[in-house]
Amino acid sequence: MPQDAFTIRHVAKELKRILTGGKISRIIQPSRDCIVFIVYTREGNIKLEACLSAQGARLNLTRGETEAPPVAPSFCMLLRKHLQNAEIADVAQPDFERIIYFDLKCVSEFSVEHMRLYFEIMGKYSNAVLCRNGIIAGALKPSSLGDGAKRVLLGGVKYELPPPQDKLSPSDIEGIDELLKERGGDKAKLISENVKGISYSTALEIVADCHGNATGKRIFDYVYSDSVSPCVTYTDGEPADFKARSSQTDKELYPDILSAQSAYYALVTVKRSFAEKKARLAGAVDSLIKKCEKRLAQVREKLSECRDAENVKLKGELITANIFAVKRGDTRLEAINYYDENCAKITVELDGSLTPSQNAQKYYKKYAKLKRTKLCAEELLAESQTQKDYLDSINAHVCAAETPCDLEETEQELAALLPLKSAEKKKKKAAPPPYRTYEFEGFKIVAGRNNMQNERLTKSLSQSDLWLHAQKYHSSHVAVIADGKAVPDGAIKVAAEICAYYSEGRDGSKIPIDYTLKKFVKKPPSSNTGFVVYTDYRTTLVNPDKHAELATDGTDGEGAAGGVRPKK
Repeated sequence: MPQDAFTIRHVAKELKRILTGGKISRIIQPSRDCIVFIVYTREGNIKLEACLSAQGARLNLTRGETEAPPVAPSFCMLLRKHLQNAEIADVAQPDFERIIYFDLKCVSEFSVEHMRLYFEIMGKYSNAVLCRNGIIAGALKPSSLGDGAKRVLLGGVKYELPPPQDKLSPSDIEGIDELLKERGGDKAKLISENVKGISYSTALEIVADCHGNATGKRIFDYVYSDSVSPCVTYTDGEPADFKARSSQTDKELYPDILSAQSAYYALVTVKRSFAEKKARLAGAVDSLIKKCEKRLAQVREKLSECRDAENVKLKGELITANIFAVKRGDTRLEAINYYDENCAKITVELDGSLTPSQNAQKYYKKYAKLKRTKLCAEELLAESQTQKDYLDSINAHVCAAETPCDLEETEQELAALLPLKSAEKKKKKAAPPPYRTYEFEGFKIVAGRNNMQNERLTKSLSQSDLWLHAQKYHSSHVAVIADGKAVPDGAIKVAAEICAYYSEGRDGSKIPIDYTLKKFVKKPPSSNTGFVVYTDYRTTLVNPDKHAELATDGTDGEGAAGGVRPKK
């Protein structure tokens, strides 16, 4: 992303216009790499977010809710100590660096002092440093030469800008002209690698603006021009970048660079957090499935040991039947197996220290134990297999999830099975997300997003509504709301295709989908969430189809929640 000095120059100018004269009324550090400032200005309260993580480092205006941690980190406490109610006197960018600093007038009951807060927006080296008279008072990420850092950022040390790069200044017109004359090849790469503060993305725009004939004067005019057209650019419908100026045609224009930056990161952040949450839930489900499979293997091993139970019982009976021929001290008995039609002989191992009767009892006791073990193992096998099927259904819904709301109730469902570290701790219970809804020829089609929605959906249907589910696959419960009318074949086909798409068979073709009236769908007592049985059904073979063009709920995977271009 072009968080280069060129873009940061425009960000700094806009922040200066908006924030100068404002007073910092509140400071929050919700996470290690993020600081939020509530600034009171003539236009009201403005929330400034300083994100200083390795990915997405930026200064951004935001309107979202920010929850303060129970205990403020030390750097946050330092900022509160010095900057609470401080007035923002100036916002600037030093020497075309990827840095923005705030000059602050800090007024207390006894004194007035001036401090400077630097925001270094430099990828993995991003940082915030508070200084008084050029001396560091504290840093978000302190560093010393002993840590392998190139600069010392510790309290009491003089603040110095990052060491200069061996690059030309954008104002060095003659030097850039010489550079472009001497070398050929990729002009954008040449500019980004040799001219200070210009990323490859910005260099591509410069070359496009110059129609391939870049010169030192043209680069100077482009970089230092106040003419901007902020936008978010898109590639294949997904946000690719935000820029101060762009020659691309697939873009969304915004009134200023801060708005474009906010819109871009809103889309990207939601998409990234969704991907992380999906991966976290998938990992949790996978862990549970592996434990369940391990338990199943152990139970099956126990059952295999119990297969010899009848043979053990037979040996006890043969000892009893031939007790007159057995003497204490014998270690084996050759007896005729009277259960065998050929009357074959069988060898029975004996314990010489036991009497014949005790040897028989030993076999009977072992048989009784194996029989009890078999009964318990069969019950546990059925229980474990049911649990695995349930986990497989959760996994299918996680894999099919396309938007954050697809995962909301799945997370709640998993929380009952496994303690999850949820990043979204909500103070009050939110309303459940809507079903996936579609409209086709006057019929409403609804589909569940997860097991909890599937169960709620099925319970809400009228007896005459049509209910669909993939055969031999875990899938969403899908329904066609009949409203007392006969459901046409076209609506059944569309609903079946949606059901196939949101099933484990979505990557295949000719997926069998069962459909029946709701009155033939029952939930067995004490069964898992979303589990039902059904009768009087018919089956149709369809190819999976998302039918996004028929969606009416606004969460078909093309909304902002999915991290792609919002619909207008």
